[in-house]
Amino acid sequence: MTEEQCVDLSGGLEDVPVICEALTPPTFKYSTDNVQGPGCSVDPSEVTLPGCSCSSHSCHPETCTCLQTSDKAYDDTGRLLNLDRPESGYSSPVFECNALCTCSDTCSNRVVGRGLRLRLEVWRTKSKGWGVRTMEEIPRGMFVCEYAGEVITFEEAKRRQLTQRAEENNYIIAVREHAGTGSVTETFVDPARTGNVGRFLNHSCAPNLYMLPVRVHSAIPRLALFAGRDIHAQEELTFEYSGRYGAQKPVEAPSGDGLKRKQCHCGSVNCTRFLPLDLSILG
Repeated sequence: MTEEQCVDLSGGLEDVPVICEALTPPTFKYSTDNVQGPGCSVDPSEVTLPGCSCSSHSCHPETCTCLQTSDKAYDDTGRLLNLDRPESGYSSPVFECNALCTCSDTCSNRVVGRGLRLRLEVWRTKSKGWGVRTMEEIPRGMFVCEYAGEVITFEEAKRRQLTQRAEENNYIIAVREHAGTGSVTETFVDPARTGNVGRFLNHSCAPNLYMLPVRVHSAIPRLALFAGRDIHAQEELTFEYSGRYGAQKPVEAPSGDGLKRKQCHCGSVNCTRFLPLDLSILG
């Protein structure tokens, strides 16, 4: 199948086509950003955060109001920092410059907000269903794509999990951000019906992507995925579904909870044998 015959899964919504060579592409509604789902009181695509008044080419923490309330997440080239200590995370939420900011469109604090910039392909893997691979080299720290979908409440996430059939895939990602003094912010994203290329990413116990919540226009974070190492062209893109990055200890399938965990087929030497399961959603 030639490139002209390939399907753009984004339907032209992305600046770079999301290639799919399948004769029958998967059915879902493509969205480049999170959308408002059941129970969500805020439209995630609406610009609700204030912008900075910087006039420089690239913002600096000393003068930019976005960076003063945020960790500096990117270097001067827009690549993610702190990848040597991903488990330590960031001490405060990451805020990018947004549509209301007066800085340049090429400001180094504008990364996720620029959208997809890489050529990605969705294809049928041998044992894991759909998957995503890159058609070009990706340097360590570069933004790859986000995991976009319906933003829903805990109650809706629980309802969807409990009514899910055994043969159906669970796409719901629960992100918990700790802000000290016991304060926890929870965000539930489900791209099963409405989502972007991120919905096709497979789990790996040795992933090459790292997920970071990033706020651009809204207080609701966008679940951004960055290259945790240099990634070769044609390599499959994966992340750790539980949100961790790196080797994990082997675990057994839970017993007595009435749930059957799905087997992991990532093939890594440190494979835990089962896909992560967030039992807190079902509690």
